[in-house]
Amino acid sequence: MSVRSVSKSQCDSVKDVVPEENKDGDAKTLALNVLLLGERQSGRSSVGNALIGGAVLDAGASFGGVAVTSRPQRVCRTFPRFFRRNGAESHLSLRVVDTPPLKLRPQGVHVVVVVVRADLIDKETRLERDAESLFGPDWCRHSLLVLTHADALEAALEPSLFLTQAPDWLRALADRSVGGVMFVDSGSDWPSLTGEPIRERILSLSARNHHQTLPVIGLNTNEAD
Repeated sequence: MSVRSVSKSQCDSVKDVVPEENKDGDAKTLALNVLLLGERQSGRSSVGNALIGGAVLDAGASFGGVAVTSRPQRVCRTFPRFFRRNGAESHLSLRVVDTPPLKLRPQGVHVVVVVVRADLIDKETRLERDAESLFGPDWCRHSLLVLTHADALEAALEPSLFLTQAPDWLRALADRSVGGVMFVDSGSDWPSLTGEPIRERILSLSARNHHQTLPVIGLNTNEAD
């Protein structure tokens, strides 16, 4: 899996104070809640598996038109000594949620990863409306847009050029996503490959927001059984 990105200039390296959740020796741990939003066959589960580093998420039922796992779950993994702050090593613990965020009401969400297929963009998705109904208008400050199946695009089409030729709805979504845009290929060996570039972008975006969370303010009740 190759990863390419178009970054927002505001998305800088980690500089904010990392809250202490627990300690492992001298290393502190930062736990981040990451919510995946994407339609069926968008590559959303593959993005989640890349983040975690294993084949643990499967696409299944839908929630408000958004594909989710067949059974509610929150997958966690800690990456030891993933980044440094003030010369000290810190662990990164990711809690990747691929389900209606009912269990995240108390904690909220640090980053919303919106997953869209780069080769299927003719029809506008409802992802932006769903996200706003869940979190309100501030969700964009915590959002990262991931375009999958980038390998299906023309070889000469660079990410920045692709966005200039994209439909209005996708350009608007890219502009509003403060975390920027990342392009990933859709190889069948995704789960076995590293998602480190995406993890680094998620960490950077959360730091930009001082690791504050988005509260869940609404929930679509049309959840599939």
